Amino acid sequence: MENDRIVFMQRNKTLIACIGCEIDHHTAKGLREQIDRQLFIKKPDTLVLDFGSVRFMDSSGLALIIGRAETARALSASVRLVGLSEPLMKLLALSGIEKIKNLTVEHN
Repeated sequence: MENDRIVFMQRNKTLIACIGCEIDHHTAKGLREQIDRQLFIKKPDTLVLDFGSVRFMDSSGLALIIGRAETARALSASVRLVGLSEPLMKLLALSGIEKIKNLTVEHN
């Protein structure tokens, strides 16, 4: 899908996924598939999901994060969320997502 813009970088055992589009039910599947593919290929210790360019995210984005945390845990990796705007931080706070054991949220 054209809107599934994501750029991957790797630094040592850290895989960084810079998401460059809105996350909704139209884009979440493609993003999920791309991130999972890289997780299984690279097998990082840490997956960093960079939301610095994400201006909108609905519950599909929450499902994307939770699913990637589960996949990462199965691969003995942790997940770190960075670059979250204030509205996205509020959405995450309301969801209780920070309770996931292998997931950390960097507050700006």
